[in-house]
Amino acid sequence: MSRVVITGLGAVSALGLDVRAHSEALRAGRCAIGPLATIVTEGLVTKIGAEARGFDASAYFESGKLALLDRCAQFALVAAREAITTGGLGFRGGLGSRTAVVIGAGVGGQLTLDENYYRVYAQGAKRLHPFTIPKLMISAAASHITMEHGITGPSFTVASACASANHAIGIAFQMVRSGAVEVAVTGGTEAAITFGTMKGWDALRVMAPDTCRPFSHDRKGMVLGEGAAIVVLENLERAQARNAEILGEIVGFGMSSDAGDIVLPSPDGAVAAMQACLADARLAPEDVGYINAHGTGTAANDITETKAIHMVMGEHAKRLAVSSTKSMHGHALGAAGALELAATVIALREGFIPPTANFTAPDPQCDLDYVPNEARSQRVDVAISNSFAFGGQNAVLALRR
Repeated sequence: MSRVVITGLGAVSALGLDVRAHSEALRAGRCAIGPLATIVTEGLVTKIGAEARGFDASAYFESGKLALLDRCAQFALVAAREAITTGGLGFRGGLGSRTAVVIGAGVGGQLTLDENYYRVYAQGAKRLHPFTIPKLMISAAASHITMEHGITGPSFTVASACASANHAIGIAFQMVRSGAVEVAVTGGTEAAITFGTMKGWDALRVMAPDTCRPFSHDRKGMVLGEGAAIVVLENLERAQARNAEILGEIVGFGMSSDAGDIVLPSPDGAVAAMQACLADARLAPEDVGYINAHGTGTAANDITETKAIHMVMGEHAKRLAVSSTKSMHGHALGAAGALELAATVIALREGFIPPTANFTAPDPQCDLDYVPNEARSQRVDVAISNSFAFGGQNAVLALRR
């Protein structure tokens, strides 16, 4: 079983349009949540979100190509370009057939779906663009990455709601570790800020009206975000042989199912996934210095996750740094785990812990060190990143500096 390292990283989100911008925003503790600007908000209860402001698709794609790409695929392609470029790899030779593309997405091309439903039901359109289905399909991003880079190995999409990206990265990690492939391009993408999607989230009554305050006593819910993060994974020996810059190492992956409620989280499921991850990585709780929490800012999630951390970490929980970067980049659904993995890689590499922004005062039932409001200069050697999704689908990754 090979050791698996990260040699490329790319990101697009409300925090910025590349990894450098993400690093600066995380270090500054900058909250990128604000009034929605890309959609009409009249008729919506929730009028805020974490949009990738300044993202101009025409700067990245020719007009003919844009006709085939939903915003969801656009984000993934831009992040993949950055990751593959920084990783220094080319796939058009023999490596392409020995490389996997595994992408997480919760809902896929929602902008295309929304626009075409409006044309059909509101405007009475008799026909739609012939590429409507290829544009909105949830697997489109993975397919376009393979086509742009000449990757002919295994390619597929993982959909497990808010845990999609962690599941995708974890499966890609296992494929590289086992030797099934030499390299994997993996991560998550989502662009679900549309009028129709926002109406659906309004109906759930879990959305904050002002901002996202994970673990605070006055938190009011989650805030939707968008974007993508992509990493390049390869085995350590291969990376060293080509003198690649190693950004971090994935050392473990754990999964579980709550088998309970479709929306309410279970501490038992979260505990099982964290314990499975630590066991896979051969880590003791005391080895972990930082947890990038799922931390949605909803009443149920934050208490449940805090309980689970206590159950897994024991007395060490009091010494852990825990933060939710969703307080800055919003909840990007199928891309959330990838953006949080990117934040964790940046934190381990650069020697700081991203804060939980917008923090006021702690909920009495949320009693951990949530790194409130300001990033903390601190070297951490090992971290875990949690994703706990609707439907009780849990996935946890462990990283080493």
